Parts: sequence; C-alpha cells; structure tokens
Amino acid sequence: MSGGQVDLHVHTSASDGQLSPAEVVHEALALGLTTIAITDHDTTEGIEEALEAAKGTGLDVIPGVEISAEMPRCEVHILGYYIAYRDPALCRKLALFRELRLKRAQKIMAKLAQMGMPLDWDRIQQLAGTGTIGRPHIARAMLEKGYISSIDEAFDLYISRGGPAYVKRPKLTPVEAIQAILAAQGLPVLAHPLQINHLVPELAAHGLVGLEVYYPGYTPDEIDFLLSLANKYGLLVTGGTDFHGEYTQCATRLGEVMVPQSVVETLRARYERQKHNQN
Repeated sequence: MSGGQVDLHVHTSASDGQLSPAEVVHEALALGLTTIAITDHDTTEGIEEALEAAKGTGLDVIPGVEISAEMPRCEVHILGYYIAYRDPALCRKLALFRELRLKRAQKIMAKLAQMGMPLDWDRIQQLAGTGTIGRPHIARAMLEKGYISSIDEAFDLYISRGGPAYVKRPKLTPVEAIQAILAAQGLPVLAHPLQINHLVPELAAHGLVGLEVYYPGYTPDEIDFLLSLANKYGLLVTGGTDFHGEYTQCATRLGEVMVPQSVVETLRARYERQKHNQN
C-alpha cells in the first residue's frame, strides 16, 4: 500500500513503540516523509532525541504527546501538538501518569498469574526498554510464553477493557487533558474520534482545536463525516497512522495513511497564530 508524506500520530520506544525516536526518524526519511509528530503516550521524553536525529535532514518533527483520559463508559485520547515539552507542570503530570502505568502493569500481571499465566517482570522491563511499561509489553511477554497465538488475542481475550485481566488506572478527564495541553502552549486534538464523535460538541466548548480525521481503517464516507463535523465546530483536522511498530493490535507502516500536506500547513499556522497571541 502506498502512503503519504505526513504522519502526525507516531509512537516510539519512549512509550510503547518498537523503534527508538532516532530509528523512527531514520525510517521516516527512508520512506520519504516530510513531517512527523512524536506523540508518545503520557510522555515527552522521546522528543529531544527525535529532534536531534532530524537536524539537517529536512524532516520536520513536531513535538507532541498523547494523553490518556477517561469517561464513564469509554477511554478518550487527546493528542497535543507543538507542546512546550520541557514545561515543568506538564512533565510532573506526565511523570505521575507513568508511575500509575507501572502499578497498573503489575496488577495486570497478578491477575494473569492467578489465571495460570505467570510472567517475568524483568522480561517485561526488557521489552519496554527505556520506555513506559504498558499493555503491549505484557502482550508481547504473553506471546513469548506461548499463552496466546497473537498480540490481538492478548487484548481481545484478556487485557482490553472488560477482559478478565483488565485493570483501570486513574486518569484525567478529557477536559482536564485538553487543559493540560493548552497550559503547555499546545494544540489539543481528539484522537481516533469516530466512535466517540458525540463528545465533540462538549470538548470543542472546552478548548479542543482539532479532530484526527485521517486514521487507519477509516472509509472515505467516515472521513467525509468527520470532515463535516470538524467544519461544523470550527476545528482543524489532523491524521496519522498511530504507528507503534510490528507488535501492535493494528500494525500500520509509518506514513501509510494518506494525510494531505495542507493539514500540516493549517496546523502550523494555527500554532504560529496562537504563539503570536500569547506574546
């Protein structure tokens, strides 16, 4: 499948991606991409490495983050673009999230052990490397042990919401996530919004600036629907692959989703306008 030159939803080994930030940059360059956004889960620790790796290459790396939020019946992810990634308040908040992820992973492991699927904590730490331990690392450890036949199976049968080994963790509300991104001078965008599009009016009223319209598996009709929704509420649009690497529930290649170059230009213009207004 041919792809585009823009990918604004990319994860690295700083969270639960398979490639290091520098490796992601090298892959993007090899594929001919012009712009990527590093949007790791609840951390900005991969941004510096990616920016350094991209110096002098012509690849534009947008500093970002993906903050996990919680509603009563669903999980909501808010992407933040052009964030001040060294902002102390944001870094403290994200560090707390990572600590909670660690405790959650240990609780999931305890549940799996009770079900006859013990895992080695040291091995999960090895799989996570310098990144934050998350469910994908647990799924990979389960696969290595032969408890499951695929990563999808781990999520579908055991560790997704409603599964017997699923563990909730304290999270921000979507509005609080939007506020955290705005406080760090970023642009908050609702990630993979198709199934939660009913939240758009409320979130737009609380500072949401965009929708992730171009996303793996979205049909032309679904994209048109989201484009009209963004237009209705005056929101800009973004898009990306939600790239993690090989061991993911929905493995997509970097840049596989066609995202118009105009998306980047509009996003950058919005950021420059916001920065000007703040100065």
